Amino acid sequence: MKCPFCSTDDTQVIDSRVNDEGDSIRRRRRCAACDKRFTTYETAELHLPQVVKQNGTREEFNREKLRSSFTRALHKRPVPTEYVDRAIEHIVQKILGQGEREIMARALGESVMHELKAMDKVAYIRFASVYRSFQDVDDFNNVIRDLDPPKK
Repeated sequence: MKCPFCSTDDTQVIDSRVNDEGDSIRRRRRCAACDKRFTTYETAELHLPQVVKQNGTREEFNREKLRSSFTRALHKRPVPTEYVDRAIEHIVQKILGQGEREIMARALGESVMHELKAMDKVAYIRFASVYRSFQDVDDFNNVIRDLDPPKK
């Protein structure tokens, strides 16, 4: 690592510590040439895949678009923000775990529906009605029937 003061390549790590969350390392360094000290931080760089839309175009994965989908579906529903944050993190971890460079928008939508189904059934139906382009009442009835199968 170059010294930010004199640009010499010869620096030594004096101390290393993991931060409280465990997702980065703080390193204290000393320059062998000018004897000045400085701090560097090391974190993992993770790249989320590109989203391939139905028309074939590609765009960067956007957490805010994901959050917007949840927000619209959950409008005026009694669901805490923490649940949405957890659902988004669950989706992101699932995507990262796949290790793919691209993900189909349809798969992303299905993941949102899966999370909403566990979170709030009304929000799930709202999202499904738009996402699956419901045409009539029968489409709603079919989804509701799937949510609550008849009891014997």
